[in-house]
Amino acid sequence: MAAAAVQKAGEAAPALITVEHLSHSFVEAGQAKQVLHDINLTVHPGEVVILTGPSGSGKTTLLTMLGGLRAAQSGSLRILGAELLQAERSSLTRLRADVGFIFQAHNLMPYLTALENVRLGLEVHPDWLDRGRGAMDACAAAMLERVGLADRAGYYPEKLSGGQKQRVAIARALAPAPRLLLADEPTAALDRDSGRAAVALFRQLADQQRAGIVMVTHDNKVLDIADRIVNLEDGRLVSG
Repeated sequence: MAAAAVQKAGEAAPALITVEHLSHSFVEAGQAKQVLHDINLTVHPGEVVILTGPSGSGKTTLLTMLGGLRAAQSGSLRILGAELLQAERSSLTRLRADVGFIFQAHNLMPYLTALENVRLGLEVHPDWLDRGRGAMDACAAAMLERVGLADRAGYYPEKLSGGQKQRVAIARALAPAPRLLLADEPTAALDRDSGRAAVALFRQLADQQRAGIVMVTHDNKVLDIADRIVNLEDGRLVSG
């Protein structure tokens, strides 16, 4: 038998996220400003966690740290089994291939069509590169159809509305079926029906693929998809 441990029936799967005593500071005008204080958080496979709190409470900072986009300064931050505190750049790059990101600002490439933007989310995965361009295009087209944009596949971002851009960004993040999905206000630019359809896809990813999902949102209409709601106030975890 291989040296790697095999999970036994009934045995709990390892946590996808384990944060212990995480603190973080920014420097403003030469002075350190602490934005996260002693954060402890665990997210398990198949769990949808919604992160709420007032503006400036540290939600987006925490989300970017969970994805390895911002360096951890103190405490422990284990994502998909890897410790990110003092992690090397190569380790962070490997981690990001298994993490899907949805940003408030969409971050679409303006010189790529909607389909090409979604395909970009697949091109960072070696297994998808092995399958070839045709397979990636088929997957990208299928994801655009699932977010209601099949007829916009050939459109460039400048020809899309704000809500359509957000749905392209959602399709790009979901296409590789990531083990972990991190979303920052993913429904902010969407109407009620589009927002509900988007979070239904998140729930499906968690239920069918056992992905972990952490979503920052102020949208009260989608809170019911969460397994747990975590609240941050002044950089401190006050519930969850």
